[in-house]
Amino acid sequence: MTGKTQTSNVTNKNDPKSINSRVFIGNLNTAIVKKVDIEAIFSKYGKIVGCSVHKGYAFVQYMSERHARAAVAGENARIIAGQPLETSDQVCFVVLA
Repeated sequence: MTGKTQTSNVTNKNDPKSINSRVFIGNLNTAIVKKVDIEAIFSKYGKIVGCSVHKGYAFVQYMSERHARAAVAGENARIIAGQPLETSDQVCFVVLA
């Protein structure tokens, strides 16, 4: 263990503040891209309070909506595992492959 605090796996809170500060990452190749990779990519936009990775997608939960929106804007068209990221301001949608 590196001494770094583990990020929670909880990203499913339904209160409006949590929903608006959550980023959905779709089309995720979880054979290549792991939770630690997602956290490394998205942590530069703000404090991540939760990150959950599932087969083909992930969620990143930020402390604030401002951080989530910055992540969506900042990762648009980024190439990860050979695929460009796609974002949507409507649902904070990011596509990884």
